[in-house]
Amino acid sequence: MSEGTMQRRAQRDQRDQRAKRVNRVLVCAAAVPVMLVAAGCSSDSGSGDSTDKAAKAAASASASPSPTVEAAAYGKLPEPCKTLSKKTLKDLAPESKSGKEGKSDDISTRAGCSWNSLDNNGVKGSQFRWLNVSMLRFESDVTRGPADKLAQEYFEKQVQDAQAAEGAKGVKSEPVPGTGDEATAVRYELKKKEGTFKQQTVVARVENVVVTLDYNGAGLAGDKSPSAGDLMKDAKKAAKEAVAAVSEANGAGGGKASGAPSKTPSKAPSKSASASPSKSAAKDASGEPSKEASASTSKKPVSKS
Repeated sequence: MSEGTMQRRAQRDQRDQRAKRVNRVLVCAAAVPVMLVAAGCSSDSGSGDSTDKAAKAAASASASPSPTVEAAAYGKLPEPCKTLSKKTLKDLAPESKSGKEGKSDDISTRAGCSWNSLDNNGVKGSQFRWLNVSMLRFESDVTRGPADKLAQEYFEKQVQDAQAAEGAKGVKSEPVPGTGDEATAVRYELKKKEGTFKQQTVVARVENVVVTLDYNGAGLAGDKSPSAGDLMKDAKKAAKEAVAAVSEANGAGGGKASGAPSKTPSKAPSKSASASPSKSAAKDASGEPSKEASASTSKKPVSKS
């Protein structure tokens, strides 16, 4: 073999060796990104698990049921000036021509009507009567509680307000059976310059509605005072009629007027239900009748302003 041939073979062997080394380097270099990618995937896997757990926790929280409260039984009120029959109005306020509806932003939740009666007997004096019916309906609230519970709390407050009337003398209270879910009557006397006014307040609750009926009378200009017993009897009758009107307006047929017990337990009054649908019985009884009576006993009655 010639020297030139051997030299060319040696060169080829060197080229082959260099090529193999280059291939090995390339193979190793290619392997590094793969490993890095694999390591990166492994690292991302932990982050993904954490994200999945957070997503599952959020989904679980959103799937949790929202707080609920039992819906109100009654959704509306009757027309306030039609809560009492013509016969009842004739008996309690014989000289009243019509009722005066109270102002309300929403008559489905707050309503009232009043009647004035002045029976003028000339030199023999006059008989004054004032009758007022107010109604307040409560809605269930997730924060404050079910509607009938709120109504029950307000019922208690109305009774306490009547018992604490300013200037009241001889305050007496008694339950009134057969009138809604619960009812209490409060009576007392108020001394005014025009005469002695005898006040009767009946507070009744039927489901989620509270009815407050105020009825007072006085003998003016020397006429004798009316019988407190007779006034209370009339007030109880009218209150029962008003409660039945609330039930009938809601398609209940007046069933609650029979005195069926409510599931709502009796509790102390709550500050959350302290808003009154009208002035307290104390102010109404002590202020309005005396203003009306002092105007004149020789004229027919005028509507209370």
